[in-house]
Amino acid sequence: MPLVSVIKNLKSEVMMVTFKKSNLLKEMSWTQFIVRKKETDLVIIPSGAFEVYGPHLPLGTDTIVAVKISEILSNHVNAIIGPTLEVGDSTALEEFPGTMTIKAENFKQYLWDTVKSLEKWGFKQFLFINTHAGNVPIISQIARDLQANQEIKCAQIDYWRFIKNHCDGIIESGDLAHAHASEAGTSVMMYLHPELCDLDNWVHEPPKIKDQYPDVIQYVPFSHKTDSGTIGNATLGTAEKGEALVNRSVERIVQFLSESWGIKRVDNIKKSASSLKTS
Repeated sequence: MPLVSVIKNLKSEVMMVTFKKSNLLKEMSWTQFIVRKKETDLVIIPSGAFEVYGPHLPLGTDTIVAVKISEILSNHVNAIIGPTLEVGDSTALEEFPGTMTIKAENFKQYLWDTVKSLEKWGFKQFLFINTHAGNVPIISQIARDLQANQEIKCAQIDYWRFIKNHCDGIIESGDLAHAHASEAGTSVMMYLHPELCDLDNWVHEPPKIKDQYPDVIQYVPFSHKTDSGTIGNATLGTAEKGEALVNRSVERIVQFLSESWGIKRVDNIKKSASSLKTS
């Protein structure tokens, strides 16, 4: 094919690229933001961690899931997704290679500056989609401080604990299904990002130690509990279970936003496979 024809074909392919409407604030121009902001007062803020998540899942699993759930949710409630806080306080897991930590005081200041910037631009409803337990109390402090302005509403979805309330008929391994990088988390990742799941390396590893004092808060290094970074049976994970967990959890969040905050649902969510039974 002559070079001129090749160039023309390339130009045609470039011209065929269509502009993608995004709910991510970082993907909007300032003029697009002005238009979109007129449509909503709701901002979703994803947060997670950068830490070991078993030998089969990426270090950024928490954040990857938080962002994807935020994207799915935003399509149903016409929300804008604000900046993602990718790294949290993972001090307890820092013996595992690749784990990164932002100290609590630094995380809190960064988050505070973020939400105050969003408040400046008119957001009044803040929904935190969080997948890291260590972030929960810090986000709660920020939310209460924000709500000193009586026009502002805040809520937090502590996602891995949240789905534990909505897993009947889906998971097989009881409470351990929701332990670190176990059945539930693996299933969610297999559904959302199967290309990032290295199933040749997933493991079934029960906790190395039994907590004789569960009523006492203790500060045990994560490596004392697991050699692999997994606690539980990751090999029970399936994409079908992940789809059911995601659909059921997103439906519940939309229900909350609709009934408690009066946010209009703009799309129907495919119901989870409530009939999904374990074998």
